[in-house]
Amino acid sequence: MTERIFYTDVCCHTFQAAVLDCQPRKKKGYEVILDKTAFYPEGGGQPGDRGTLGGVHVTDTQERGGNIIHLTDAPLEVGAQVTGTLDWNWRFSLMQNHSGEHIVSGIIHRRTGGNNVGFHMGKDTVTIDFNGEFTVEDMWEFEKAANERVWANEKVDITSYTEEEAKSVEYRSKKELHGMVRIVTFPNADVCACCGTHVSYTGEIGLIKLISLQKFKGGMRMEMLSGRKAMEYVEEICRQNQQISVALSAKPLETAQAVEHLKKTQMDQQFHMGALEQKLFQNMAKQYEGSGSVLIFEEGLAADSVRKLAAEIMETCE
Repeated sequence: MTERIFYTDVCCHTFQAAVLDCQPRKKKGYEVILDKTAFYPEGGGQPGDRGTLGGVHVTDTQERGGNIIHLTDAPLEVGAQVTGTLDWNWRFSLMQNHSGEHIVSGIIHRRTGGNNVGFHMGKDTVTIDFNGEFTVEDMWEFEKAANERVWANEKVDITSYTEEEAKSVEYRSKKELHGMVRIVTFPNADVCACCGTHVSYTGEIGLIKLISLQKFKGGMRMEMLSGRKAMEYVEEICRQNQQISVALSAKPLETAQAVEHLKKTQMDQQFHMGALEQKLFQNMAKQYEGSGSVLIFEEGLAADSVRKLAAEIMETCE
């Protein structure tokens, strides 16, 4: 069984290990097993780690039969000692997002009784499914509370219990667990059974941003981001808002009001133009009165305007 460095030293970037096995995959690439590794395998909603082994690229990491499988783009010699290097930006971002998800899910569970019943760390956002219902206004309150826990910068506790010991611990879990139970505690936010990697102090998360909320399968689906990804998301929103601010000659914090004003002005203009267009079509209909069947070419009309013009003229022609 592969020794799991990521559980004893979650911030290990580089390590030395021996190659125990290397087999070609059915598709392209190779599967490499080491005696120990800092690469976390995909599991619990968290993607596998990436990086290099002895200069060979690791594109993904999986688990099979107690061993951790490193998917590489080239073979490694069995018995060789290799240096493993994680793509730390990738891993740390996953740690920030996974930890952020725990805090948000724990706060929602404490405040509403709703449970996290689905969790996926996607390429663009993290999605969480809850079996309860709440509003967008509630979501903003959850976000505020979650960031308060981040900025408190409290130590995250990770403890493994025997199955018997775990019976005396109150924690969240999506299923009944057997054997050793690994419980992650975020102070004043969440206590949850989890096998993933997390930050050591809540302050390392930096920022939690809840993005969207929609009804989903009788509950709610929320999108969120934490850490670097949250900052990049907010930066892009600010950049686009600045462009809108310049285009509408509005202050950055008044763009929504400016857009509403623009929308109302446009609707008023469309209503006025519609009335003028209808008068034009009525005058055209009078010009063709008594002309029998007519064929008219009129460019630049919207589909609805074509319908209105035809209806008017058919009142005065065959």
